[in-house]
Amino acid sequence: MLTISVQVTEGPHPPIWWFCRRYFLKAGYAVIFLYRKRSFQPFCRSLPDDPLLECFKPNHESNIQVCEAYSETVKRAIVDHHTAVAGGLLLKLPFNTIFEYLQMLQTIAMSMRCIGPRAMFYLAAAVSDYYVPWKEMVEHKIQSGSSHLLDVKLVQVPKMLSVLRKDWAPLAFCISFKLETDSNILLNKAGAALEKYKMHAVVANELSTRKEQVVVVTSAEKVTVQRDKSLSDNDVENPLIKLLSEKHATYIEDSGR
Repeated sequence: MLTISVQVTEGPHPPIWWFCRRYFLKAGYAVIFLYRKRSFQPFCRSLPDDPLLECFKPNHESNIQVCEAYSETVKRAIVDHHTAVAGGLLLKLPFNTIFEYLQMLQTIAMSMRCIGPRAMFYLAAAVSDYYVPWKEMVEHKIQSGSSHLLDVKLVQVPKMLSVLRKDWAPLAFCISFKLETDSNILLNKAGAALEKYKMHAVVANELSTRKEQVVVVTSAEKVTVQRDKSLSDNDVENPLIKLLSEKHATYIEDSGR
């Protein structure tokens, strides 16, 4: 099976659902990870914010070695990453602009049409809400002394979920996310997104509780998924990916009938 994980970062600390890739790999998927450059990377969850400078140190021979406190963590991250890549289970594709993202997403989706319902798109974050259209970008650097005010007009980024479902990969199993700060409107917004964009599932998560629980909204039900608090190193993605994998398997089976 094949899943595409589309995730980006707007800050140094990634949301909890960014660590789902290892669970998809464990579930038997191959993962195409489409990500913004400088985003948090797979298998790096247990590493510090600046792993290159914090996990390594020079020794007396002026060589570089791993700090003892991070030796096992670094080893596990490197081994898991190279095992996944060498096994053809992880392909990382970076993008930098919204234009690159849309072109790459279309190319990937069109290429995956041949595997039909066995493809899953896991669209875990909006790339951007607003942008400056290419034709309206200035050619040269904006001069700082030219004016006391800078008027920038932004345009809403096109919603491509409907295009993905209808034209690019109409048979793929598609999952999107809905994040809100108000729990009173969260499920209604997730339900509206499910219907509007024809998603197979929408993961509804509230900002303050997203690391503890989420709600998977489908046309048939709303399932609350919670982190197992009895395990200190457990997280909400583990049961989430298990549930989504089961729903995908059912979708594949139903599609073959």
